[in-house]
Amino acid sequence: MRAAEPVGRWLSVAGPESDIVVSSRVRLARNVADVPFTTKAKPAEQTRVIEATRSALAEGGYLDDGGFVDDEQLTDEHARFLLERHLVSPDFVENKVKRGLYVSRDETLSLMVNEEDHLRIQSLAAGLDFAAALGQAFRLDEELESRLGYAFSPQFGFLTACPTNVGTGMRASVLVHMPGLVLTKEIDKVLRGAAHIGLMVRGLHGEGSETRGNFFQVSNQKTLGQSESEILETVTEICRQVVEYERKAREYLVENLRAEVEDKVFRSLATLRSARILTSNEAVNLLATVRFGVSLGIINEISLPEVSRLMILVRPANLQVLLGETLKPPERDERRATFVREALVK
Repeated sequence: MRAAEPVGRWLSVAGPESDIVVSSRVRLARNVADVPFTTKAKPAEQTRVIEATRSALAEGGYLDDGGFVDDEQLTDEHARFLLERHLVSPDFVENKVKRGLYVSRDETLSLMVNEEDHLRIQSLAAGLDFAAALGQAFRLDEELESRLGYAFSPQFGFLTACPTNVGTGMRASVLVHMPGLVLTKEIDKVLRGAAHIGLMVRGLHGEGSETRGNFFQVSNQKTLGQSESEILETVTEICRQVVEYERKAREYLVENLRAEVEDKVFRSLATLRSARILTSNEAVNLLATVRFGVSLGIINEISLPEVSRLMILVRPANLQVLLGETLKPPERDERRATFVREALVK
């Protein structure tokens, strides 16, 4: 099990629009030619994909800047730890087949082996920066394709287990923080507009996950019939519109409801600085409100990277790794409160 710090470089505020757009993600779904899809493959075939992928990563030099684990090394706690850091999907955590995982040292690049597809390449960049995410994903993709060989159709493109991923096999998504639109009750209108043009809106950890702290993941739904550049252009354009709507909502709140916003922000900060018991959900929601206050300039003694770091480390598996202990939920809630209190009381 790796240490819980530092958190991934994609959580920095170095990227464009980072106060609202937490990260940009590019995910590529690929399958090895002449091997059945993961759910149809026999254990020996699944293992063969894992070993071939490990060898390809080693030959390409990727293991010099990251680590690879297989199913025997990947404990349930480790998988939950990685999910909380947005490096694997919920399906990968729940999957009971033979699986493998590569993660780069700075946590901007990961590769799930035998999730729904044989290979799921994921690249993360801070802020609204698809160029950085795509470039990194494509470099790994080309390396693996040259050594493994992909299932590809001249007519349909990359062949995938789910028909909605056929074609480019690419999903582009942004993780956006939209408390302004939630507080002004404009969020439903914005989300309906995104869905109307074919984008999907999900919770903090993607499909099937709940929305926490007013964070939303917006991504393309189709990959067939569109090029990679067309997909990225669509998602980027909508994201820029969403950012503009969120900024206007924030301006309205500051101009017309500043006292109410400040009260909400400072109450959240006071709770975090004094609470003796904090659940994971409560901590994330309170920290998200503090993040909002930092973005608005209401709170100056805490930085966005500090808040981002805490929002990862307060989650159950990350907290236990950080503390080096396995704790029952009530113990965890007490230790979480202590950890947050000590981090925020300066």
